[in-house]
Amino acid sequence: MAQKESGVAASGGGGRKGKPHAVVVVYPLQGHIIPETHLALRLAARGFAVTVVTTEAVHDQTARALGVDPAGHDAFAGARSAGMDVRYELVSDGLPVGFDRSLHHDEFHESLLHALSGHVEEVLGRVVLDPATTCLVADTFFVWPATLARKFGIAYVSFWTEPALIFNLYYHVHLLTQNGHFGCNEPRKDTITYIPGVPAIEPHELMSYLQETDATSVVHRVIFKAFQEARGADYVLCNTVEELEPSTIAALRAEKPFYAVGPIFPAGFARSAVATSMWAESDCSHWLDAQPAGSVLYISFGSYAHVTKQELHEIAGGVLASGARFLWVMRPDIVSSDDPDPLPEGFVAASAGRGLVVPWCCQVEVLSHAAVGGFLTHCGWNSVLESVWAGVPMLCFPLLTDQFTNRRLVVREWRVGVTIGDRGAVFADEVKATIERVMSGKEGEELRESVKKVRATLEAAAADGGSSQRSFDEFIAVLTRRYGGC
Repeated sequence: MAQKESGVAASGGGGRKGKPHAVVVVYPLQGHIIPETHLALRLAARGFAVTVVTTEAVHDQTARALGVDPAGHDAFAGARSAGMDVRYELVSDGLPVGFDRSLHHDEFHESLLHALSGHVEEVLGRVVLDPATTCLVADTFFVWPATLARKFGIAYVSFWTEPALIFNLYYHVHLLTQNGHFGCNEPRKDTITYIPGVPAIEPHELMSYLQETDATSVVHRVIFKAFQEARGADYVLCNTVEELEPSTIAALRAEKPFYAVGPIFPAGFARSAVATSMWAESDCSHWLDAQPAGSVLYISFGSYAHVTKQELHEIAGGVLASGARFLWVMRPDIVSSDDPDPLPEGFVAASAGRGLVVPWCCQVEVLSHAAVGGFLTHCGWNSVLESVWAGVPMLCFPLLTDQFTNRRLVVREWRVGVTIGDRGAVFADEVKATIERVMSGKEGEELRESVKKVRATLEAAAADGGSSQRSFDEFIAVLTRRYGGC
């Protein structure tokens, strides 16, 4: 196993005398890396000694995205120079660094399921010097945190990077099974009304994995094992806001200490001081500066899920026909690593002068730009929170996992977005009409007003004295008391 010892880490593990120590283990997917890195920095800013544990593959890819040598890259050097006590440890995920984890999805998750825990355990054996003042902060989707925390005699803080609603549904999957909405060949299609804190939800609004009849996949096995472990968590931190999910959060607090501490963004909602991007970011600012205010449709389907070529071509046809200006992030593996140029032939030429296609970008910078007036999104949770914070309404095309449930929040509950289609049922004419309604119609004006209200809720929660700030303060106070006031 490779190990990187940077700055404070070189002096050995464990918290310094008088400091609590948080070992933050980052889940090796882009959508998890961002909030987990910034949670680690928040803890360091509150006086914790922090050891960040990430995989060799993530370290290699983020370094290469910056154009630097991974061997000499220290992601947290800037944080330490600002006075934060942050160590940095690398572990193997059980696969070669150069392995294509996107193309070989199942092999990657099998390795996370079976191989990663042994490497994390080895790190914990070195860095946990004082169990009485150490906690393990790990992504809820890991399948081993409660087990390892018990072994080392340390607290387990489960960090959930998605809405509380989704944690709640996974936490109560046994109820879905008992009532015939999941885990059978012909699941019920009627409204689900028995989940604590969720008055009603439709089966098609469940996460994609809970809509599938085959529950034997590696991802299902990861989810089921992870939530067995989550029941053993001492505390749960959630990247959400209490005012947006009050009944769900109240129900979860009846189960265990549950803290809504979102939204977790880079400081100042700007480019992160600690590099978290796994792809090189194109600078879109000059192109955006040349566009009229509110005229650009930003399009991105995130960092993980894939679209089919047919779906992509229907969306591209609708974008072209709408006449809208657009900035489209076309991740190289959006269809497959084997198909790096999936747009319809002639698309770029046909959109010349009003469209820009880039492989990746700094999303918070793009969404914050005055030229952007809409976001065609897969509804990943980071994207939803960032879009609301930037005041940009959403056109929703969920692809996988939590994104269908996130769309429910965006469209049905908060009314800050609209549906543009579904998997296997997205059509160019409907895409065109929806873009026109949002970018230049009355519906778009109404959505923007709704976004302003939800944004104000996020801002109030994150401000001094706001619910998320109070919740984080309470969490810090509870840990401090647990550690004898250190």
